[in-house]
Amino acid sequence: MSALPPDRIPVILGIGEITDRPSDLARALEPIALMEQALRRAASDAADQKAAGLLGSLDSLDIVAEVSWPYADACASLSERLGHRPRRCEYGTVGGESPVRFIHEAALRIARGESTVAAVVGAEASHSVAAASRAGITLPWEPRDTEARLMRGKDRCHPIAVAHGMTQPVQIYPLYENAAPAAWNQTPAQAQQESARLWSRYSEVAAGNDYSWLQRRFSPEEIATTGPDNRPIAWPYTKYMVANPFVNQGAAVILTSLARARELQPAADRHIYVWSGASANEPADYLQRDQYRHSTAQDAVLDAVLAQAGGDASRFALVELYSCFPIVPKMARRRLGLDADAQMTSTGGLSFFGAPLNNYMTHAAAGLVRQLRRQPGKLALLYGQGEFVTKHHALVLAAAAPDENRLTPDYSVQSMADRNRGDIPPLVATHAGPATLETFTVLYERDGRPEFGAVIARTSTGARLMARVRADDTASLALLTATDRSPVGHPGIVSPSNDGLLTWNAA
Repeated sequence: MSALPPDRIPVILGIGEITDRPSDLARALEPIALMEQALRRAASDAADQKAAGLLGSLDSLDIVAEVSWPYADACASLSERLGHRPRRCEYGTVGGESPVRFIHEAALRIARGESTVAAVVGAEASHSVAAASRAGITLPWEPRDTEARLMRGKDRCHPIAVAHGMTQPVQIYPLYENAAPAAWNQTPAQAQQESARLWSRYSEVAAGNDYSWLQRRFSPEEIATTGPDNRPIAWPYTKYMVANPFVNQGAAVILTSLARARELQPAADRHIYVWSGASANEPADYLQRDQYRHSTAQDAVLDAVLAQAGGDASRFALVELYSCFPIVPKMARRRLGLDADAQMTSTGGLSFFGAPLNNYMTHAAAGLVRQLRRQPGKLALLYGQGEFVTKHHALVLAAAAPDENRLTPDYSVQSMADRNRGDIPPLVATHAGPATLETFTVLYERDGRPEFGAVIARTSTGARLMARVRADDTASLALLTATDRSPVGHPGIVSPSNDGLLTWNAA
């Protein structure tokens, strides 16, 4: 492929972030105000004295789907604050990977000559919204869209999962967290130690990030040990291992062509290039997947960007691996061939930096850009994930121009993911008799008592089922939460319950 001309080479020129910690809720910034501030900061970062003119020439704007305070028309509200309506303004769909996709698509529009100045922006104010609700305070913000229908977990789940109360990310990611280490021949104790050490390193990065919500390092022991401030949530996850959405944060990324970037900011070491990327999805219904030991969509995406970088993960001086729960970067770093002690974030992770819902990866992009500016010629990997290990998107960013055009309009590697996926077992709603444990979790009450166990099991014919383990079945729960040996593959007996659900008891 030949190189693109400078007016078609996309670069990230400006980044902006804001974290709002109001002492008075009456002065708390609403999400649209956080977006405005993030965009203005990104424009100042890109063009300094020409920031106002840069925002005035914005021709494309993607707004990350916002949850804490839905607006009737976010594009109109933000454009009014900016004093400029971009020719193209789109409000995004739900997904933690969506900022990566928006940056990728913005780069492609610039490469095609359809856009000159593009931006991606998002924000959440869940901390202020929750605090105001507890205090019975009406926030003096733009009217909330009370008719907005926010995507809920059960909208993406099979009726069997809905009936079992297994529709939230914190309930579903443990299914992978418990299945994958068994396939890696780890004991549950070893797997938990790996998670705790990994999360401690994430927290250390967050502690040095001015925009983080929690700005202190947590030791592996603090993260792994349950207690009053770190209650069990869903086995094996403690509170400190779970994404924290109760934050007030906003972030923006501004892209332009290299030609325009040279006009606005002559310092070439501030131009970060979007080299290439890839995306793929798992079946949206997590009960209709081939297995829970790894994700073929994640594998395909990481394989693709690894090949785009020359086939050697050591070429990535910086890596940001999505971190809603430990299993995501644990699977990803194994696929990439990274060492267990590799640095996997420049931001701090969703537990410690904060999880502004769909917008974390905009912050992550900003973090990588800051770091790349200090490392001329180096590459970085930005990998995001959405829903329930469902949507995967990765980008190769660089502090050097590519020697040839690597951006292709068809960046999907879905065919590769589908080709490598195994047969999907039939799902049954009724069963009585033996069933072998495929994966599981245990959900806990706020006081730390088990609420119920949830298992995915296979019958002797290979069919898949979901069943509950009762809170009073102490023997089965003890088997599930033992730390010296994984229960995956353990036999059990399934029987129907009076509530219409299936019950699994360890044999």
